[in-house]
Amino acid sequence: MIRVEKAKRHHLADIVAMLANDPIGSTREDASEPLNPAYIAAFNAISADQNQFLAVALLDQSVVGTLHLSFIPGLALTGAWRGQIESVRIRQDHRDAGLGGTMIEWAIGRCREKGCRIVQLTTDKSRRDAHRFYERLGFEATHEGYKLKL
Repeated sequence: MIRVEKAKRHHLADIVAMLANDPIGSTREDASEPLNPAYIAAFNAISADQNQFLAVALLDQSVVGTLHLSFIPGLALTGAWRGQIESVRIRQDHRDAGLGGTMIEWAIGRCREKGCRIVQLTTDKSRRDAHRFYERLGFEATHEGYKLKL
């Protein structure tokens, strides 16, 4: 039985390994042990912020998925809160089994509980399979996103 819960410090190496285990992540993540202290600092900052939720999907005690959910207050849409889903990853040996959909539905449920009026996410333009996956779940590609690396 899969359960989704708040990530704990001892899950961090598994999360980073999933982030690094794809063609894009392998060029920008560092899954070597010991973990880069920047990951630990980021984990601590996320854990301390009540509007951030780093989630893990567990099968027994094994981490098989992760996502980062942010709650963003805003003035637009008459002061609406937004839920932002990022860094969705499923461990390679558990892909194509419905776990991604389960995790996204879980995140949408948390957004409803928080009173969010919109749930949004970004995904790299090269991730065509992810685009089809999110569209099947009802997401629409309504905006063009831009990033500036610093």
